[in-house]
Amino acid sequence: MPSHYLPRKDREFLAWVVNFLKYLFPSLAKFNFPESEYDTLTAQRDDFAQKLELAEEPATRTKPAVQAKNTSRKLLEKTIQQDVKEFLIFNRAVTDEDRDNLGLPIYKTTRTPSKVAGESPDMDVDSSTIGHIGIHFFEKGSHHRKGKPEGQHGVEIAWVVSDVRPTRWDELTHSAIDTNSPYVLAFENDQRGKTLHFALRWENTRGEKGPWSEISTVIIP
Repeated sequence: MPSHYLPRKDREFLAWVVNFLKYLFPSLAKFNFPESEYDTLTAQRDDFAQKLELAEEPATRTKPAVQAKNTSRKLLEKTIQQDVKEFLIFNRAVTDEDRDNLGLPIYKTTRTPSKVAGESPDMDVDSSTIGHIGIHFFEKGSHHRKGKPEGQHGVEIAWVVSDVRPTRWDELTHSAIDTNSPYVLAFENDQRGKTLHFALRWENTRGEKGPWSEISTVIIP
């Protein structure tokens, strides 16, 4: 599911979310949209709005405040994208007028098959911020080290914090889908110095997965 409908600027993104939730609320039953998911979105919106205020205010604009804002936005974006994909975009009860009012794109009714990725993503790892690991992913051979292969809407990132190096991908017990590089993992203070193991694979617009990358390892700063 493409994410180009989400504004890039933080204030515009927050305004989009406010409008999305305002229009969605009266139609929860009509769309069969779970109230629990709506409550999660509302809580994440409030968290992002609070952290955005702190990151914008000169007196509280610190590097940790900006990082916290970025992490909160990433989480809210991911929840929106998953909920839109699962409950709205192919929901017959959602009309084109609804999609327009929700701020969602209107797609043609016939679905063009998307190619399954034949190779794994390439990546760079940023461990320059204490307690955070940034994973920049991009298509192999990309000269600008950005971008996704045609038909791929994002990557699945799987990871585990462990002293023992995993030998199989199913030993990576946590996972997330991200559509915009980088994906930032935040850790508690007691996890600093421990070892993060992770792998990536492309996911196309129909949810079909490509091959996993090799399992990479980095120390949490």
